[in-house]
Amino acid sequence: MQIFKTKWFARFARKEHINDEMLMNAIREIERGLADGELGAELIKKRIARIGEGKRGGYRTIIAYRVESLSVFLYGFPKNAKSNLSPVELDVYHRLAHIYLGFSNEDFTKAQQDGEVEEVHP
Repeated sequence: MQIFKTKWFARFARKEHINDEMLMNAIREIERGLADGELGAELIKKRIARIGEGKRGGYRTIIAYRVESLSVFLYGFPKNAKSNLSPVELDVYHRLAHIYLGFSNEDFTKAQQDGEVEEVHP
């Protein structure tokens, strides 16, 4: 499984102290069937716990997810800041998921070199 985070998401994660191990744990939970919402078209919503507080006071993440092969963290927000995505936002994230899940290895290499995505490492 390759796991990436977009430039925007990487900035958000650093600001909120969400580390790569937390992201890897989220993907492991999804692989065990513990997603918090399937948004269609290979888009998943997953809660991530805030350090020391648990998932109830944590974050929601939006992930482009292809079973057993690829995950891209697209967006995240504190759970108390927003209840859900608007229909327009959902449409945008569906389009982004389609783009990222269509990337070849070469596309991801170039995106990494350009600073548009970062690989999540254990």
